[in-house]
Amino acid sequence: QVQLMESGGGSVQAGGSLRLSCTASEFTFSVAWFRQAPGKEREGVAHIYTSTTHTHYADSVRGRATISRDKADNTVYLQMNSLKPEDTAMYYCAARRGVGYPLFLSSEYPYWGQGTQVTVSS
Repeated sequence: QVQLMESGGGSVQAGGSLRLSCTASEFTFSVAWFRQAPGKEREGVAHIYTSTTHTHYADSVRGRATISRDKADNTVYLQMNSLKPEDTAMYYCAARRGVGYPLFLSSEYPYWGQGTQVTVSS
């Protein structure tokens, strides 16, 4: 059972930045960040294949977010810049051992962290 632990959330003003971290208890090949705002469906925002570092972003964050990994300690980061109030949500890290599509279908990921809250004020 892979365990995931997120950190780095917080409250910032619009235009600010945050870096979220997701540390896994063991190596996983495919890691994604999802977010869920109150009353809205869970949305995939960024994905990385940790061996190849190939990345993919949702349109809502492309150009403002960077997903990266530190293979040495099984940590994946999500750097969010130019934050907007609409980025306010609980952010979750999700992982799976192998390749799977689509990248942002939450049911494809068996392992989830507990979430970290991001709040952006205008």
